[in-house]
Amino acid sequence: MKILLSFVFGLTFCLNLSAQVTQEIFESFKLQERRDVKYYFPEDYSEEKKYPLVLVLDGEYLFDQVVATAKFYSDFQGMPEVIVVGINQKKDDLRWEDCAFDEDSGLPTEKGKLFFEFLGMEIIPYLDLNYNTAPFKMIVGYDITANFQNYWLFKDRSLFNAYISISPLLAPEMENRAPARLNALNQQIFYHLIVGGNRDKTSNTVMQMDRALKVIDKENFHYFFDEYPEANDVSVATYGIGKAWDRTFQMFKPISPKEYKQEILTSDEPVFKYLEDKYAMIEDLFGFRKPVELNDIMAIYAGSKKKDDFESLKPLSELCKKEFPTTMLGFYLEGEYYEELGEPKKALRTFEKAFGMDEIDFLTKEMALEKIDALKADFGF
Repeated sequence: MKILLSFVFGLTFCLNLSAQVTQEIFESFKLQERRDVKYYFPEDYSEEKKYPLVLVLDGEYLFDQVVATAKFYSDFQGMPEVIVVGINQKKDDLRWEDCAFDEDSGLPTEKGKLFFEFLGMEIIPYLDLNYNTAPFKMIVGYDITANFQNYWLFKDRSLFNAYISISPLLAPEMENRAPARLNALNQQIFYHLIVGGNRDKTSNTVMQMDRALKVIDKENFHYFFDEYPEANDVSVATYGIGKAWDRTFQMFKPISPKEYKQEILTSDEPVFKYLEDKYAMIEDLFGFRKPVELNDIMAIYAGSKKKDDFESLKPLSELCKKEFPTTMLGFYLEGEYYEELGEPKKALRTFEKAFGMDEIDFLTKEMALEKIDALKADFGF
């Protein structure tokens, strides 16, 4: 039933997206071939925005599912809109030629090296040149194409920030080489290893790779392993892509109650630093500044109060003045900061400023007035 619902969901989205998907014959100098390539652009694409780029191998199989997932999460979960490019490889079993590896060395064959250059030196530069792409790039592959994407880990700096590897058919020694490279790379990497329920001779190497990846302990490496025993070779992508997407773009979501309890309240660092780091990471990875969510402001405010971290109220108030300039939020929080600091005159003046501005969320003029009256009563102003 789950598989059927997922199929209907994907089909519905794909029908709605037809006007936003284009297909062309790409003349490749590297391959000396003409290749079928599909593109998805958000319907409200704007030169004023930047868009992460998602490269999808096995385009006939995975492209529509990736596009449906991208649109769903951007429409309903506040995640960034993306540009998706799909490389068709089904005709004449091209995928096996494109992604072939030497059985002894585990490295790409000559055709594989050319295909590697076609993607990294033609397809992606073409999109970067002609569209407003963000620095963040993701690659999605299945089976042999999932193995092939690992070869970008062997560069000094990975071209991709996120990897979705579905039921990979690993080349010799890849279960050791990929973890070693991921441990050596000094950049933010999200790596998703997804397997279905069918067990075959490749399972041992995939599970060995999983064990090696789990022991990597780096702040900039984010590893996720998902096994779906009920999924077969066809449905495993449907099961896994949505969850992988959700995790990769988790930082775009408003701070959740779970995140608040497990990350903010347990941290030894100033509460405001969590918010600062979250949005700095978004800007660093995606190349654009995301407006700060009111929900996140309130989570940091609540955390500051809960942990008696009143020093975080000052930078939080300054941020609120920039993000919500016509509202009382920034001055109200600044007033509370001066209260905690033991400076009632500054607190009074600041609450008076807050009283003259627009209400927002739970903050009302009555609350500012109560603060003003209490300060006057306590200190005889």
